[in-house]
Amino acid sequence: MRITVLGAGSWGTTVASVLTRRDHDSLIWARNPATADEINAKHTNERYLDGFTLPARLRATPDLAEAAAHAELLVVGVPTGAFRATLESVRPDLHPWIPVVSLSKGLERDSLARMTEVIKEVLPGHPAAALTGPNLAKEIMAGMAAATVIATEDLTVATEIQRVFRRGLLRVYTNHDVIGCEVGGALKNVVAIATGIAQGLGVGDNTRAGVISRGLAELTTLAVALGGEPGTLAGLAGMGDLVATCISPHSRNRHVGEQLGRGRSLDDILAEMGQVAEGVKTVHAAVRLADRHGLAMPITRTIHRVVTGEITAVRAYDGLLRTHPAGHESDPG
Repeated sequence: MRITVLGAGSWGTTVASVLTRRDHDSLIWARNPATADEINAKHTNERYLDGFTLPARLRATPDLAEAAAHAELLVVGVPTGAFRATLESVRPDLHPWIPVVSLSKGLERDSLARMTEVIKEVLPGHPAAALTGPNLAKEIMAGMAAATVIATEDLTVATEIQRVFRRGLLRVYTNHDVIGCEVGGALKNVVAIATGIAQGLGVGDNTRAGVISRGLAELTTLAVALGGEPGTLAGLAGMGDLVATCISPHSRNRHVGEQLGRGRSLDDILAEMGQVAEGVKTVHAAVRLADRHGLAMPITRTIHRVVTGEITAVRAYDGLLRTHPAGHESDPG
């Protein structure tokens, strides 16, 4: 199959590598022509995957029209802030009806839309799916075992995409609950900032475990309010992705939180990273959704106050787990 992956960041490049090793004719679009040249000539992407060699058959292009015209399956791994504009740019050159798979975990800041909703709006007639789960790019590139979920309402389409992606130790499951899967993938980044702050402050593993557990409750509460199924958040797209993102030193969102906990400014942290930490943007949309549905979501709201500069990371942890009296554990908040 001819597959195009839009976005040559760490995860987009990893997915393109996996697909190439599955013997698909994979083409990756890199916004930066120098990155495309590096992938083609050196078979590396040092900025995002330092130390890894990419498949020699993987090709790259900086030409978005060429990338779109190549695709029999389109995989989109650009940051959520560029997701809509990128789809609008590829629309004229895209073959009709081909499936479009989102790798991007977040919510559109203005519309509050999930990425599959953006796909359906910009590319009507194209089956929309999301690939999500505890998928740290460098571990997958290193050949470590991992599990992921392909989520789309049409399980026939999901099964076909599952067949395309599965390879070796990468186990691919299907799920019809797109809402639950995408909300889990988006909100876990916010909780990862919170647990990162805990790591930076050195407040202890008990606190971090409490934040992760109550963070999972918030993910579930929001997903259900939007029409998702609670069981989804107990699986790979919820708990699995949440744990990986909160504990891994490879997690960008955890890193942001850890640096905030050490007293650094958000602007300095992001400038130094040179990469997108989706939780910083997603938290704005998450708070608006919480307001719309009358949800407490104290962890999300606290991280929003930290990100906007209203309170410091230290002050956040003064009351993050006790913003109001604790009720039954099954209750939200």
